[in-house]
Amino acid sequence: MVRIALFSLTFALSLAFISHNPATNAAEKPSAKKAAPAKLKGLLVTGGCCHDYEKQKRIITEGLSQRISISWDIIHEGGTRRDHKVSIYQKKNWADGYDVIVHNECFGSIKDDEFVSQMANAHQNSDVAGVFIHCALHSYRSARTGVEAWRELIGVTSTGHEGKRALDVKNINPNHPIMKGFPESWKSPNGELYKITRVWPNCVPLAQAYGKDTKKDHMVAWANQFGRSKVFGTSLGHHNETMNNDVWLGLVSRGVLWSVGKLNDDGTPMPGYEGTGIRPITFGPLQPEPDKKN
Repeated sequence: MVRIALFSLTFALSLAFISHNPATNAAEKPSAKKAAPAKLKGLLVTGGCCHDYEKQKRIITEGLSQRISISWDIIHEGGTRRDHKVSIYQKKNWADGYDVIVHNECFGSIKDDEFVSQMANAHQNSDVAGVFIHCALHSYRSARTGVEAWRELIGVTSTGHEGKRALDVKNINPNHPIMKGFPESWKSPNGELYKITRVWPNCVPLAQAYGKDTKKDHMVAWANQFGRSKVFGTSLGHHNETMNNDVWLGLVSRGVLWSVGKLNDDGTPMPGYEGTGIRPITFGPLQPEPDKKN
């Protein structure tokens, strides 16, 4: 009887050891997989005069989605008007739910200061990031006071541009994560050099090009901080061929990731924020993708 009791006690202790042994449990239960990061949520606001926004909205959204993990909503309004008020800007908390707002719009004749100021405040008072492309710099310039908040948000002031020509873009901040691996010099396929007349205090220059009219360099890419919002901007982007290549799309993809805090110091996306893999972020030889019919 004593032997049976001792055996029973030994068996019970063995079972207890097995049930509480982490190594045994790990072998029996497969470890839980780490949840993949959610896709970034982006809003592209586009429309207005002077540019092929119908094609550019596809170049931007499809091109960036191939390089980074992001899904899109698109607001394309206003036809070719210069005075259209984008509908979403007139809603309270219009930027809620987005990680980044990409502005590729051209509405230069709006005079409503309050309307323009509240757009800037939506970035200043929240964590939503901003990316500003080309004519966004010249938008809302007819609003005398409101436009200053808009320009401070963007990081630079510009009121005009030179004629259309290819630009020799110089990398002036090669250690910044956005510019890691960007060519020392890149000739944009076509372009309009925007004349920068003021650089705001929190703006960090990234790239520049020489102005034939003004006989001096002008910034063409930069990073900025406006309140709680991180901002990337580029004045490059008038022509479709300027946008539709690896260098421009790589630069803007990096800018988006930096603005939302998902860019490593070496310029690569943080794990889980890579794109589809069709077009990894690269600054290699230009490889224009064929235009798709709308």
